[in-house]
Amino acid sequence: MADDRLDPADHDYAARLADAAGRLLLDLRRSGRFDGSALRAEGDRRSHDLLVGLLAEAHPGDGVLSEEGRDDTARLERDRVWIIDPLDGTREYGEHRDDWAVHVALAVDGEVVAGAVALPGLDVVLHTGDVPPLPPPPAGAPRMVVSRTRPPAVTEAIRSALDADLVPMGSAGAKAMAVLRGEADVYAHAGGQYEWDSAAPVAVAAAAGLHVSRLDGSRLRYNQPDPWLPDLLVCHPELADTVIAAAADGAVV
Repeated sequence: MADDRLDPADHDYAARLADAAGRLLLDLRRSGRFDGSALRAEGDRRSHDLLVGLLAEAHPGDGVLSEEGRDDTARLERDRVWIIDPLDGTREYGEHRDDWAVHVALAVDGEVVAGAVALPGLDVVLHTGDVPPLPPPPAGAPRMVVSRTRPPAVTEAIRSALDADLVPMGSAGAKAMAVLRGEADVYAHAGGQYEWDSAAPVAVAAAAGLHVSRLDGSRLRYNQPDPWLPDLLVCHPELADTVIAAAADGAVV
């Protein structure tokens, strides 16, 4: 989307923020000062404080919506709103796994136009300013990435329609970026998410040419009064119609 309210530098800025928060989180985990629930809570807090502080310095006129912050409804009056998840996949982070992420996205008039997903455990930052080439469509059975702890009811309907192999994984950002990185072909979610869970992954995936939508195929809208956005589809464009039909047949949307 071309918009004069999007500065081309926003792409790189989102990447720098996500990278900085990811490095902070890695340093905190390596320090050994916290573990378990204390590590997860401290990571959430420190990453949020860093991101919000940097945004306030660089873009004081923009709105911010963060998972870890109080929702300031003044954001609804702003054209530009940063939507952040300071630590996506707190369980995986606390378990010293790699499938967790930091999300930073910029929405303009309800559409995410810039964003970055840092995968600090893999030393990777994917962002809208420099997306990798889209992997080729699956030659064999599609791979469907799913939650490693609580796969939604939609999983079996879509798996059956695609004859897909399931790939368990942690955070939403890690799952969406697995499609972009060629490690999976479909990420379909139903039953519980918020805008910060998907804004940055959707921005990056869309910039790379992947299909992004609600599970019924409808458009994703951001910076809404209620940030609840419970379902999501990120997949190769060739698979989108089959996934959407399977979700509808399963009555999950």
